[in-house]
Amino acid sequence: MALYDFLLYRPIFNLLVFFYDAIPGNDIGLAIILVTVAIKFLLLPLSKKALVNQKALQQLQPKLEALKEKYKNEKEKMAQATMQLYKEEKINPLSSCLPLLIQLPIIIAVYNVFRIGLSTQDFSALYTFVPNPGTINTLSFGFVDMAASATLPGLILAVAAGLAQYFQARMFSRRQPPKDPKGHLVKGSEDESVAAIMNKQMLYLMPALTVIFGYYLPAGLVLYWLVQTLFMLIQQILFFRKDELKG
Repeated sequence: MALYDFLLYRPIFNLLVFFYDAIPGNDIGLAIILVTVAIKFLLLPLSKKALVNQKALQQLQPKLEALKEKYKNEKEKMAQATMQLYKEEKINPLSSCLPLLIQLPIIIAVYNVFRIGLSTQDFSALYTFVPNPGTINTLSFGFVDMAASATLPGLILAVAAGLAQYFQARMFSRRQPPKDPKGHLVKGSEDESVAAIMNKQMLYLMPALTVIFGYYLPAGLVLYWLVQTLFMLIQQILFFRKDELKG
């Protein structure tokens, strides 16, 4: 726990208080946005690597489908051929999960900052060079309480976060498997069809869960999730546009 406080909770809390004190009008919502952008820039190299890997996995789908057709009755050989293909293409299928795994403890730290830090007058965790505000006004933009949950403004933020997550995930939604001229699935692609259906379900399920859970979380945490999702969406748009220009 001491390591968690030292590496995550205290730095995020101090950064939030620093921005809160520096922003004219001391708006905690703007401070949260700046903290989110700072964290995303810090994780930018990992996010970029994950995007490159996800794009490579998409482009690899035709070759994977060909392997499924070739080894449709030999699962062990298909697994070996798949791993060999990943090795030849220099693709790690798990690397796209790394940013999410790293972000999970950060989200927990952000949650604790908003749950504890915004509802306390104990600023003993501040670094010596960060001014002590004495208290933090959690009302942002004149109508959103960033420390509150289950409010109408919080619901609006949760819906916005869900929509942003939907559009961000849709850019990487998997294509439907190939079909013959009569509209039937090509042999060997049935498993791909199941995967595509599951992917489509997740495309709608995750944003829905974001809205539901976001409504009951502190509005500040939902704002963090909204801004970081928008940041990722913009990053993906720029990445694909750059990739299209190269192509």
